[in-house]
Amino acid sequence: MASIHKDIPIDAPAHNVWDAVRDFGALHRRLVPGFVLDTKLDGEARIVSFANGAVARELLVDCDDTRRRLVYAVISERMKQHSASVQVIAEGEASCRLIWIVDLLPHEIAPYVDGQMDQAALAMQKALARSAKVESGFASDRALSRYRGSK
Repeated sequence: MASIHKDIPIDAPAHNVWDAVRDFGALHRRLVPGFVLDTKLDGEARIVSFANGAVARELLVDCDDTRRRLVYAVISERMKQHSASVQVIAEGEASCRLIWIVDLLPHEIAPYVDGQMDQAALAMQKALARSAKVESGFASDRALSRYRGSK
């Protein structure tokens, strides 16, 4: 099974980032605007419409407020297996890291998914830092350059 790990620095307080992550039906507004165009809730699942034209059904597996960890699975004929977890870890009061892990089969689609996750990570950093700027009146672009520099 392919396993893709992203460690994404975010220039925003962990509680704000977690609030956006746990808002399962608001990907397109709060977490990855522009990368995701629309999200519709359907029971315990969300139907996600991506900017590249792809559509995915993602099932909520767990949302743990104590650990700031959300787990979801993609239900698809194209993939035999796709499970993912997103965890927010505080790094001081004004920044955090978002740890995003995706396990999937078949292996052949891992490069595509990895590239999509990189694009989503940049969209997250931009949206969440912008949100922090609005709340506090200040945030930097350090996280964007740190993520790009870690690749």
